[in-house]
Amino acid sequence: MTAAPQLTSGAPPAAPDLVTDAPQPVIRGRSRGPSRLRALDGLRLLAALMVAGYHLGGRGGEIAQAWGGSPAQQFPTAAPLFAYGCLGVQIFFVISGFVICLSGWGRTLRAFIASRVSRLYPAYWAAILLITAVFALPWVAYKALPPSEVLTNLTMLQQPLGVDRVLGVCWTLWAEMRFYALFALCVVLPGATRGRVVLFCAGWTLAAAVAQAAHEPFLDTVLMPEYAPFFIGGIGLYLLHRYGARDPIAWAIVLVSWLIGQHYAVAGLWHAPSATAFSYRSTAVIIAVVTLGFALVAAVALGKLHWANWRWLTVAGALTYPFYLVHEHLGWVVVRALHQGAGLPSYATLPLTVGLMLLLAWVLHRFIERPLTPVLKRSIDPRR
Repeated sequence: MTAAPQLTSGAPPAAPDLVTDAPQPVIRGRSRGPSRLRALDGLRLLAALMVAGYHLGGRGGEIAQAWGGSPAQQFPTAAPLFAYGCLGVQIFFVISGFVICLSGWGRTLRAFIASRVSRLYPAYWAAILLITAVFALPWVAYKALPPSEVLTNLTMLQQPLGVDRVLGVCWTLWAEMRFYALFALCVVLPGATRGRVVLFCAGWTLAAAVAQAAHEPFLDTVLMPEYAPFFIGGIGLYLLHRYGARDPIAWAIVLVSWLIGQHYAVAGLWHAPSATAFSYRSTAVIIAVVTLGFALVAAVALGKLHWANWRWLTVAGALTYPFYLVHEHLGWVVVRALHQGAGLPSYATLPLTVGLMLLLAWVLHRFIERPLTPVLKRSIDPRR
């Protein structure tokens, strides 16, 4: 998942392109439409709520300890639906491809790095320290990691280093970091052009397929075959946003990415019916959710959701990243306190927990992200 920059629907002037017959950029939002893609903010929050539903009501594990029993018993009707919420991550990755292509276009490598680091790390550091402190409380049933492992987690590199994670969701941040690195080296460093972005998408798609066939761990780590099509699909959708709907190459990128992405989603989430499994996911529904994610981002890219221009969506977009960071582990603590401690019914505990996590996300955004993000950005790129 990525924290979104200030998105604008107007695209910067295009640099000289490698493809001589490329369509001219469609400059959106100068005479009509909102100055910010607020619908994309709303979509980010929707994806985060899907993931929260999965973590709090659509799986087993530690959350079952918080409920005092399986979430399937707490939500006999909703739990099978919550089980599909994990696909919110794939939707996040599509959005990330769109946002990072928008964010990196026309920027220097240093400015791009400053943008990404300053948006990701302040809330992440705060979430790491907050969850570690809460888990260290004697009346909390979950064990905090040793200090050395907590310090390593502050780098966001704990997963490749083989260190236990403070945040369960940070595996997605490791995927995002690898995507940023690939995009920075292949597109931002030489300078973003339509041709270069198209070549990047085609090259990464082919290389990821080769990595899958080679069964080589190093290639899998770098090229991420199972996640690449979602990032690449988002990039293709940004090309449609920038150059307009009459771009067959961009549509081809999106179509191929969707075809490969649904394959990996089904391969990773479907299993034969089993009495021992928490839930059973239908192949058709998995494909439908992935398709809906692509379709909604496409609707934003093509300006079909300009009407969704409510200011509260900007706030929703700002809260999405800190909410995503804290909702799972602190959600365990809140669910246990409200359901087992205070005796609230499960269908009251769940929305109240989500509401409290959104409130905490607002606190992190207001008092951590807003003051620290510009300071960190200027320290990396003083020329800004």
